[in-house]
Amino acid sequence: MKPLDPRLVRRSSTVRTHLVWSVLLGVVTAVLVIVVAWCVAVVVSRRFDGDEVLLFPAAVAGAFALRAVAAWAHGVVSERAAIRVKAELRAEVAADLLDPRRVGPRPSSSRLVALLGPGMDAFDGYVGRFLPQLALAAIVPATVIVVIAWADLMSAVIIAVTLPLIGVFMALVGLLTRDRVERRWAAMERLARHFGDVLDGLVVLKVFGRRQERGLREVGTRHREESLRALRLAFLSSLVLELISTISTALVAVSVGLRVVEGDLALLPAMFVLLLAPEAYLPVRQVGTMFHDSTEGATATADLLDLLEHDRHTGTVPPPAGPAAVAVRGARLTHPGRTTVSLRLDDLSVEPGEFVAVVGPSGGGKSTLLDVLLGFEQLDEGEVVVGGTPLRELDVVAWRESVAWVPQTPQLVAGTVARNVALGQPAASADDVAAAARDAGLDVGLDRVVREGTTDLSAGERRRLAVARALLRIRVGGAWLVLLDEPTAGLDAEHEATVMRTLRSCGATVLVVTHRPDSVAVADRVVEVAA
Repeated sequence: MKPLDPRLVRRSSTVRTHLVWSVLLGVVTAVLVIVVAWCVAVVVSRRFDGDEVLLFPAAVAGAFALRAVAAWAHGVVSERAAIRVKAELRAEVAADLLDPRRVGPRPSSSRLVALLGPGMDAFDGYVGRFLPQLALAAIVPATVIVVIAWADLMSAVIIAVTLPLIGVFMALVGLLTRDRVERRWAAMERLARHFGDVLDGLVVLKVFGRRQERGLREVGTRHREESLRALRLAFLSSLVLELISTISTALVAVSVGLRVVEGDLALLPAMFVLLLAPEAYLPVRQVGTMFHDSTEGATATADLLDLLEHDRHTGTVPPPAGPAAVAVRGARLTHPGRTTVSLRLDDLSVEPGEFVAVVGPSGGGKSTLLDVLLGFEQLDEGEVVVGGTPLRELDVVAWRESVAWVPQTPQLVAGTVARNVALGQPAASADDVAAAARDAGLDVGLDRVVREGTTDLSAGERRRLAVARALLRIRVGGAWLVLLDEPTAGLDAEHEATVMRTLRSCGATVLVVTHRPDSVAVADRVVEVAA
């Protein structure tokens, strides 16, 4: 895990501006640290010699005030940057998920909740505190060492030799922390997924009397234990870094003190070095302390950037205006994070107006084939050709206007059944909606109000509603290719026959994924997708 992900710098102008301000304020802070140390050293050395120090106390107070102003400005800039970066990333993720040219699987809702909720909240520690401190750690120690070398070369050598030790121990702590933080983040995602699954199936669980307190308690306990392990490691590592910096500062103090006693070093440079030496270690030590506060934000940042990095459709060729042949040749697709091939299909040709059934074992890639035809996924090998033009060269938004799709789990929007049937077809009349519902065998009232989700209609009713939606898209929207994923699952024989009869007579090219023998029997041709 890198302290600063370069992808975040490339994507966010706010982060780039924030880093520039951090560098500028870091330079100002380094100068003020040196000024304060010099003024205090002059006051002490002159008073020790019995000389007057009229203006120097005021200079010390002014330098301290300016340093406080610089620290305040640093905090304000950092907090505002964290708020803006969170807003930018949330907006970018939302726009990316809604982008029709996006290629690749959509993340689960539970993962999005974990990333955009607790993950984004961790940005306050990452962008608001860790990154500014990282800039200070890069500027202040180097500047202090150079100034100390001008005053006392031996002290500068001691600091230059001992300062990297903090970095070495920080790296060792980071290696140990990375695994702990990843386990904690995985526990949080597991908790979010478990909670989301419980909410999705809450009605069924209540009907069958299944209680989930134990499961939620166990998942929550694992998350709490991982959090405590990470905190225990953070406290221990802070102690180690404090000990190293204290010993290193003591080495400088002993060296300076002995030489002052021996008369080899004057009091003024000695005081100057003693005051500056802790300032060389402080920013680096604070980076190590804030590292644990930032790891969760850095992990969430990496996950969000991974989510945003995927292929996009770049084709601009208009698709065929009417029915055309669709061919899949030498298709191979493996999903990220998997070692087995998700789709293997050597040859599939569908002629205009043909009714083709796709069969095969579960997990064989049938639904993935429909995702490829819709442009949701891109093949690793092979190609899809529509009317003689490769699908990757077509304008995917215009291509989807030619397709009516019935997914395996149709979704509802809040409103009436009629509104759900007419979804995406604002030009459809009430008669068009009624005819599509009747032909799909949807025997529920069109004025019936349903909520967003899937509990107000049965599984069979939702599938028949989706079929009516596809029929309306053909009749009103001009779609000529129909892709259906298990459209008759959960239907009785009578409703299945109605749906299949309607699809046979719709006049469009139909590609249906099914396990039902009666649905396979009405097809012109059957294509088997091997596991």
